[in-house]
Amino acid sequence: MDRALLQQTLAGEPAYRHSQVWEWLARGVRSYDEMTNLPAALRSRLEESVPLSTLTIKAEAKSDDGTVKTLFETADGRPIEAVLMRYRDGRRSVCLSSQSGCPLTCTFCATGRMKFGRNLSADEILDQALHFRRLEQIDHVVFMGMGEPTMNIDNVLAACRLLPDLGVTNRRTAISTVGWVPGIDRLTECEMPLAFALSLHAPNDSLRSQLMPVNDRYPLAEVLAACERYRERRRRRVFVEYLMLDEVNDLPEHARELAELLDPRGYKVNLIPYNPTGAYDGSSPQRIERFRAILAEHRLTATVRLTRGRDIDAACGQLAASAKTGQPAS
Repeated sequence: MDRALLQQTLAGEPAYRHSQVWEWLARGVRSYDEMTNLPAALRSRLEESVPLSTLTIKAEAKSDDGTVKTLFETADGRPIEAVLMRYRDGRRSVCLSSQSGCPLTCTFCATGRMKFGRNLSADEILDQALHFRRLEQIDHVVFMGMGEPTMNIDNVLAACRLLPDLGVTNRRTAISTVGWVPGIDRLTECEMPLAFALSLHAPNDSLRSQLMPVNDRYPLAEVLAACERYRERRRRRVFVEYLMLDEVNDLPEHARELAELLDPRGYKVNLIPYNPTGAYDGSSPQRIERFRAILAEHRLTATVRLTRGRDIDAACGQLAASAKTGQPAS
């Protein structure tokens, strides 16, 4: 919802009306008619003047595993995608986008091949989460959709401050970065206890620059120094995301190099099976397990991510606003 437009429309009403409307939205209502503690005349005025969302739903796709991907369009025609992931243990996690497209052009990521649009506003970020909140309760949020969240850190943090109203605590909110050092430093100073994930994907500068051009601007030494500042200030581990690319970054020597790079006391590695985007082949389960075992030998904790929504191009690295989107949303 455009909260500034809401405030403007409520001018002259009691100050608490704004809070009442937001509380109803955060509960997942689908219309102003459900806001029963608002006068009927006010509900009608809001219906005419303030759309419930800044985004238009263009299409949705549903995976066999229960994952839902939604393609939205902003008021100025920018495409963005967000994903609801349902887990057997009851978790309901939403993957949010922070930008339309991404300017950082990681070679393995479908979003990086899109034309970059712009940063999303805090309201546009929240409206992605509110869309899924209208479907069911949600309890986790990850900023791992389109875009580099720390390049839009002010709006991302503004959205994070309101996510607890939707049922998602700060400790269950994770922000992922490819290593944008100024953004990491902002997260370090942030008062909210947000989780922090580093998309690493290579254990040395040469390979990382080949995969992720941002490494030329912020090489590994600078990125890891920023991570150490985060650890020292926040007393929390950094989660490292490592995409497994067949015979590119998954060799035993890469695992040993990664283990030497990271302090096992301060980092936990999440090995991510590659979701096809046409650029690389993914590592086999056997190679992933061999890689994990070598890390374990060096006392570095590593897990293998459970892939969700691959059949609808909703998995990690696949969001491109032109992938499988199923039928237009009704």
